Amino acid sequence: MATLRLFASIREIAGTSQKSFEGKTVGGVISEAIQYFGDDFAALVPTCRIWVNGNPADIEDEVTEVDEIALLPPVSGGSRKNYLLQEQNQNLIQSDLHIAIISMHTSPLIQPGQGDSGGMNVYIREIATALAHRGIQCTIYVRKWDASLPEVVHLEPGVEIVHIEAGEYGLAKEKLPEVVDQFTTGVEADLERRKAIDIIHANYWLSGIVGHRLKHKLNIPLVTTFHTLGEAKKETGFPEPEERIISEQEIIGCSEIIVANSEMEKEQLRSLYEAPVERIHIVPLGVEHAFFSPGNQDAARSALGLPTGPILMYVGRLQSLKGVDVAIRTLQELENREVTLLIIGGASGPDGDAHEQNLRELMRKLPVHNQVIFVPPQPHHLLSTYYRASDLVLVPSRSESFGLVALESAACGTPVIAAAVGGLKDLIDHGYNGFLVESWNPTDYKNAVDQLLSNPLLSTEIAMNAAEKAKDFSWGQTADDLIGIYTSILSSVLVDCR
Repeated sequence: MATLRLFASIREIAGTSQKSFEGKTVGGVISEAIQYFGDDFAALVPTCRIWVNGNPADIEDEVTEVDEIALLPPVSGGSRKNYLLQEQNQNLIQSDLHIAIISMHTSPLIQPGQGDSGGMNVYIREIATALAHRGIQCTIYVRKWDASLPEVVHLEPGVEIVHIEAGEYGLAKEKLPEVVDQFTTGVEADLERRKAIDIIHANYWLSGIVGHRLKHKLNIPLVTTFHTLGEAKKETGFPEPEERIISEQEIIGCSEIIVANSEMEKEQLRSLYEAPVERIHIVPLGVEHAFFSPGNQDAARSALGLPTGPILMYVGRLQSLKGVDVAIRTLQELENREVTLLIIGGASGPDGDAHEQNLRELMRKLPVHNQVIFVPPQPHHLLSTYYRASDLVLVPSRSESFGLVALESAACGTPVIAAAVGGLKDLIDHGYNGFLVESWNPTDYKNAVDQLLSNPLLSTEIAMNAAEKAKDFSWGQTADDLIGIYTSILSSVLVDCR
């Protein structure tokens, strides 16, 4: 008998973090687990890394009731073999590195698609996991948003989430600047009790303020990923507080490296903030190919109980910036009344509930109201089934630093019709692996939808090209790029604030 512990995505499939089995070897325990948890679990097991009591193990190893077997999903896009090959690259892997990942306003534990959670939550979780798989210790600092949360959550070996008390638990995102000082003090106090950190990696402007202060207090290099930029949002008609713009300028002026997710974000940093180009590094996001891969559309629809006609899908938070209204009006423009629009996501931001209500009111006023299905936010790994069930995915964002939904859809072989903004222009080669629309006019989206739904050969060709290009993106590659950045600044003189 031994205890099997499950982590990250494979834990989500199993629905539990641990269970005991009677097997006397690692292989015996895993065989019992496959029978117990079913086919989805079995499909992922061959790609997992196996540890016993914190050390790599083989399936022939014997185990007893005091042993603990850990199943770790692969770093996206990489198999166990690829991982081991990278492990041999001593120039790349620094097993003694300790990274403090600052994510003040949102946690990798929160389900994406609701509130303030989205692609950044996935990013934090996946890069920490991928870095840990490469021997780098990651401590993630998040503001404690619920009284029931423990002080520390062990996400998996090498990754801890530390919840810092800072302000009322239900504090709105717009009020978080008021508790930055308290959060910074809490992070600093926790760091004093831990193994020394080598690098601070701040995510979003609020965390950037924290990272900036810690850099000077601890004399440690600062890497910043903004995810969104206040000046860029302002240009699209969504003004941000001046406090944010000023803070972003200060953070940019003092970061050793600024990580941009796309060429467009790099250009925005240069043109809107005069960021030094030599300190901007482009590191695209990844996708977990163990989940997001092409599959049988009919089986996916059957599993979800969806109709047999054409299906369009929108995935993301329900906020004006994401263009959900454009998706609904696109459906109205279509002559085909057999098309269904899936809208997967939840309200976001201070006006989120009101915006969702407005979307539902818009839907009810249109003749296509019975063709729209609202679906609450789904666990990340389940989204792959929805992607496979759909014919097309709409990403009509008014601003998008990268476009993780577009990448996940492409990896599943589902064509994307997206706004020609931000990182979406890096991901999509118009007419080759998706369509880009140069406006938010529903008629333009309708024309793109008609072109693909009326031409199965073109749709299939684009789907194949999309899935092929998506193979260039993995969380493993993202982690490798970050490791290269981390190691390049360890021995450098810290940047003087401008």
